[in-house]
Parts: sequence; C-alpha cells; structure tokens
Amino acid sequence: MLYELPRPTDTDRRVLDDIDTRRDALQHAVQRVPTTWTRGLRRQLTASAIAASNTIEGYSVPVESVGDLMDGERESVRTSEENKAETLAHQQAMTYIRSLHDAADFRYEKSLLNSLHWILQGHHHPHPPSGRWRTGPVRVTAPGDPMATDYQTPDADLVPDLIGELVDWLNSGDLDTHHLLRAAMAHFNLVKIHPWNDGNGRMSRSLQTLVLARSSVLAPEFASIEEWLGMPEHTWAYYAALKQVGGPVYSPGRDLRPWIELNLRAYHEQTQRVQHRVDRSNTAWQNLEDLAGQLGLRERQITALHDAVLTRRVRRLRYEHSENLTTQQAGRDLTDLTTRGLLTAHGQTKGRYYTPGPNLPAPLIEAARTPYTITDPYQA
Repeated sequence: MLYELPRPTDTDRRVLDDIDTRRDALQHAVQRVPTTWTRGLRRQLTASAIAASNTIEGYSVPVESVGDLMDGERESVRTSEENKAETLAHQQAMTYIRSLHDAADFRYEKSLLNSLHWILQGHHHPHPPSGRWRTGPVRVTAPGDPMATDYQTPDADLVPDLIGELVDWLNSGDLDTHHLLRAAMAHFNLVKIHPWNDGNGRMSRSLQTLVLARSSVLAPEFASIEEWLGMPEHTWAYYAALKQVGGPVYSPGRDLRPWIELNLRAYHEQTQRVQHRVDRSNTAWQNLEDLAGQLGLRERQITALHDAVLTRRVRRLRYEHSENLTTQQAGRDLTDLTTRGLLTAHGQTKGRYYTPGPNLPAPLIEAARTPYTITDPYQA
C-alpha cells in the first residue's frame, strides 16, 4: 500500500493555478528567443540543481566548480575525487532524464529505477551494491545526530512489491491529478519505501524531476526543484516534512498535507527564480549584441561575454563546446576579448579562466545582476 495524495485545499488550487500561469509564461519566454540565448542558462540551472542536491547529501562543490566539471575540466577543479565522482554521476543522471523527457515509447519500469540508481551510485559499487534492491533493513538517522533514528524502513522482503505498486501507479494511477502533485507523491513514496541501501534521497529527487519532465511544459532544467531543496533553510524544512508526514515507520494513511504544501511552495518559488534568470539572461544578451555591433565583435564572442557576465567566469573549453569551435579558434577569440579589456584572464594553461574585464561596461554587468525578491505563495 502506498501513501495517498490528500485532497488539495482551495489555497493549494490557487497556488497551482498561479504556478501554471507562471510556467506557461516561462515556456513562452524560452521558446521565443534563439537557443543560443538559453544554452548557458540551461547549463547553469543544471549545475545549480546538481550542486544543491549533492549538498543535501553532504558533498559540497560550488556551482562554478560543478559547471567546470560538466565541461570536462576535471583536473583544474580543486575538490576531492569523491566530490568529483558524485557531481559527474549526478550530471549523467540529469542527462539521462533529459533524454527521456520526450521519449515516445517511454514507460516506468523497475529496471528503469535500478538503472537510474546505478548511474547515480554505481561509482560506489560494490559497497553497497548499486542498482539492486536492499536485502536488509536501513535506519535513517536524524540530521546531525547519527545515533538518533528518524525513520525505520519497511522490511526488505516488501520492497519488490511496493516498488511494483509504485511503478504501476506511475504508469496509470491518478492520471487526472495535476502533474506537480503526482511528482511530489512519487518522490515521497520512493523515499519512504527506501529500496536501496544508499542514494534514496537523490533517487527520489531525480524521480520527481523525471515525472515533472515527462508531464510538464518545461524541460527538465527548468522544471527541477532540487536547487530550492538544497538551500539551507529549505533543506531543514524538507527533512522536517519527511519526518513529520512519514512517521517513524512506513505507515500509509497519514496526512500528507504538509508535504504537498512544501512542494507547491518549492515549485512556485523556483519558477519565480528561473523566470528572473531568464529575464536577466535575455537582457544581458541583448545588451551584449548592441556592444558587439559597436565594437565589431564576432557574433559568437557574445557567448563568452554572456557567460562571464552571468556566471562571473568562463573557461576556454566551455566556450569551445558552446560554439563548436576548434581549440585554436576559441583561444584566439578569448585572447581578442582579453586584449580589448572585455575579459580578464586568470591562471595558466588548464587552470585558466576569464572574468569580466575593465572595459566591459559596468551598467551592462549591473543589469545582469539586478537583485530580485521571491515571494511565498502561501503568504500572498
């Protein structure tokens, strides 16, 4: 038996309607501009989601370093090999989810969940084994206190049937329910079944992203709430909701209303955050196009400046991949921008990166970094 979705309140429905309106507007904003404008933003959103989700599990890698690892800059990133492995595994999982979001013959299967778990956790194999159901109990400890038990998982011999029930529900259950609510319930049920020895939190968040991607108007990078969940105050609220709602043992029938409210708040606030980023990205690109026209820059060089303005740094390999350039072409373009004072180079050889230079107009940079306010939809 699975945990069941509670009936949404009138306030929940109001928040859902507002999220839908905002996401429709966001989809329109993304679709009406050239792909080049949003490529860097998609990468940044993916890096933020990976960094945040790994932080929840105790792996701390700055967003900038996650981006560098995604670009293949493994040697130049200063963090542990363990952190690198976790980051790259999560990137692979996100890439896999991205490939599935519009697959015509897609179907949820037990093997799909185990495969996704292997992608996330396979580098730990064989301790514990990845991509296979656990064979014993797991005790979920309280954050910060490994001796305190927050949750005792269901017996291992119940896992195959519970996962089978979850897979059936994913394919055919509550299909008339709003996809945001179904995604939240998929996350909750998987994390409470706790079918693997390790990596259940990351898997549950990844499954939520997959359900969102399969059902949403937005691509996975724009739909995920992993970044929101990874913010410190939200992480504690996330753990508190799992503990409060789920209870100390597997116990369907409990009231999941606090869990639903937490997720609706996350969807709404993350949509606000992404919309602000899209607006800033588009403004920066338009301003850089004007600057490029005035200075006679190559159109492709806007990509390097755009990354530098929005993320505060760009590397040669990232620029090379973004514009499908040779190493020589990318190097010449960046050298040209550095000579003009539009970029400033730091470091040598493989560790080199570029930040905004002294001749890059300050108002342009300020426009791309304008602060914004996020509002709680349940306080509106």
